[in-house]
Amino acid sequence: MAAAAAEIDQALDRLLPAEDGPEAPLYAAMRYATIGGGKRLRGFLVLEGARQFGVSRQAALRVASAIEMVHAYSLVHDDLPAMDNDDLRRGKPTVHKAFDEATAILAGDALQTHAFSVLAEEDTHPDPAVRVELIRMLARGAGPRGMCGGQMLDMLAEQATAALDEPAIGRLQTLKTGKLIEFSAEAGAVLGKAPLAQRHALLGYGRDLGAAFQIADDVLDATATAVETGKATGKDAAAGKATLVSLLGLERARLQAERLVAQAKDHLDGFGDKAGLLRILADFVIARRS
Repeated sequence: MAAAAAEIDQALDRLLPAEDGPEAPLYAAMRYATIGGGKRLRGFLVLEGARQFGVSRQAALRVASAIEMVHAYSLVHDDLPAMDNDDLRRGKPTVHKAFDEATAILAGDALQTHAFSVLAEEDTHPDPAVRVELIRMLARGAGPRGMCGGQMLDMLAEQATAALDEPAIGRLQTLKTGKLIEFSAEAGAVLGKAPLAQRHALLGYGRDLGAAFQIADDVLDATATAVETGKATGKDAAAGKATLVSLLGLERARLQAERLVAQAKDHLDGFGDKAGLLRILADFVIARRS
């Protein structure tokens, strides 16, 4: 993952060059939000999925960079005072603290739109049908039936008088976090024009991995320190936010994450030893401390 993260950072550096003109502060904020830091889990998923089908590294890196731009945009906006009002992200001041709120909003907007521009370019794939499919998938994963919809549900949950039940929490987390992880897992198969059965297998892997990842995040929020995670912790409990940890308790939540990881790995049976890193990744998402 560290090697892949370095490759993705190099690709992002090329796709988001520093500028000297009047727009320089915007580009600086975009680069600050995106380059360096983070696990690059989503980008790594794209690269490993693409490797199953012999996709060129350049094409895979472009799609990995696009999903990391969208993820970075979501974090920039999520950290704003109107949302979670966080001061720390990836161990450094959030974008609206390092720059200002207006620049942070524009940087997020620009990262989102630039990601789709990258997917639309011929360097991503010579077949326009593949490029359109990637654009469609990412738009659905990031839009009102994906990440943005999940964020809306999260905001409404904080205002609700009654705590969410388990199915409602699962839906919120699937939309807010899971849909972009599903895109990342399936994108390599789309690049490789894989048969539908293999696409569906990677999509299923991504769905279960994303659910396990979110439970692990909730566990970390309840048990880890800000030094370990690089961001504020304990915020869910302080806000009275319902999570699977608050609903089930730590041990039952951990057991559920372990079951999801086992299911995720089962989806990879048809890929043989080539999917070894994807299997290890599934174990990693619930063992990590950041």
